[in-house]
Amino acid sequence: MIVTTTPNIEGQRITRYCGVVTGEAILGANVFKDLFAGIRDLVGGRSATYERELQKARDIALTELQQRAQELGANAVVGVDLDYEVMGQGNGMLMVSASGTAVVVAPAA
Repeated sequence: MIVTTTPNIEGQRITRYCGVVTGEAILGANVFKDLFAGIRDLVGGRSATYERELQKARDIALTELQQRAQELGANAVVGVDLDYEVMGQGNGMLMVSASGTAVVVAPAA
């Protein structure tokens, strides 16, 4: 399945719009406790552990997005937007959400 942030796909034409689809993943407080416990992981101001957890959350959100698009009969998702949001006050939860438009594309004539 093609997933892109652009509104169209070069060499393809959109033949049907199936609707908006989303995917979400939430990193809980325990992830952050573990990350801070492993602070020695920091290299040049970056935490490899934290980056791996964010990548995992992004992957989950995008996988859910694709599954929901497939359920609608789509073979691509255009206009994808990724958002990161801290949830609640001081509970250490981070939500990664992906949204886009599920479409059916075919090769341009």
